[in-house]
Amino acid sequence: MGLRSARKARGWSQDRLIFEMERYAQGHLMDIASTASLKTYVSEWENGKRPITERYAAILRPLLGATDAELGGETESSADQQAGGYGDLLSRIDSAQSIGESMVQTFFDQTELFRRMDRQMGAAGLVDQMTGHLASMEDALTFAVLPTTRRPIATALAGAATLAAWQALDAGSVERAWRHYELAKRAAQEADAPLYLAHAMGEQAYVLRDAGRPHMAVDLIRDAQRVHPERHSPRLTAWLSAAEAELCASADMSDDARRALERAAASLPSGTEARDADMLSIFLNEGHLTRWRGNVLAMLGDGDAMEELYTALSAADSSFVRAKSGLHSDLAEAHLARGELEDARSHLQQARLLANRTGSVRYRRRVELLTGRL
Repeated sequence: MGLRSARKARGWSQDRLIFEMERYAQGHLMDIASTASLKTYVSEWENGKRPITERYAAILRPLLGATDAELGGETESSADQQAGGYGDLLSRIDSAQSIGESMVQTFFDQTELFRRMDRQMGAAGLVDQMTGHLASMEDALTFAVLPTTRRPIATALAGAATLAAWQALDAGSVERAWRHYELAKRAAQEADAPLYLAHAMGEQAYVLRDAGRPHMAVDLIRDAQRVHPERHSPRLTAWLSAAEAELCASADMSDDARRALERAAASLPSGTEARDADMLSIFLNEGHLTRWRGNVLAMLGDGDAMEELYTALSAADSSFVRAKSGLHSDLAEAHLARGELEDARSHLQQARLLANRTGSVRYRRRVELLTGRL
């Protein structure tokens, strides 16, 4: 990826990056070089003439939502570590074997905390925390021996890796997102957790869609629905159908999209509860599905989209800040389809503000694409 790519993914010039670095440093009481020196540093960092020291990496990681490896233009990989003899190996195995239910629950609790922070503030500032969180679980799983110990850890890892992947995708780090989804899928298979496997596959389909392979994305979401469907929860079944509807709309498969929406509505449990008791990463109730249906209908150019979207906006949970950016983008698209340019501009302005607030590269790209149609 590299610093230059991470900067450009934000749509920032070098001067803007320097301004943001200075503002971040001031807000965190950090001493950094002068503006003139930073201009030299940034140029040399981007051209590989100067390594990024930890002082500046600590600023760039949260600003750009990138890891050290990505800032340096490397792909993330973990080198094989030589064990210091059998004693060291057995010590790590014993440590992993001692992980009990309380420690696994701590893994889940940490993931839940990061999920709430991501939902309200965005993913860019969570790179370091999520990287360390995944590393702790991977390490525990590597040295756990018996299935009774491995499966709970693997389940926790599958959920956390899926969240980390979505965060990376939102931050514009596509390769990191793909690798995290692959990690989530492997962990779900190890855990014999088809719900987590299907969910990871369903979200991974969006990477393919965003990369310009919508039909491949449809194939993947349909494969996800065939992963032991008898063990899926009703809410996950509805989520997968709604995701299929959106991906079919992206692939200009109008009839398939509408049928998938009907299946989603039929599968969704009644009531206002949004969390899936069997899988806490799934949020879906009638209000969420209304927004999703409006999004799909807007993509299909259906006039009914407007009513669905305004209904969803009036009932939107204020804690879903990034999702609300998407909702305003959906409304802008629906108004554009009707030639209502002033209304479209108004919603795009709101979408841009919320995308900037959460640092969402993905939503900012969508806002810019829609702005280009005005």
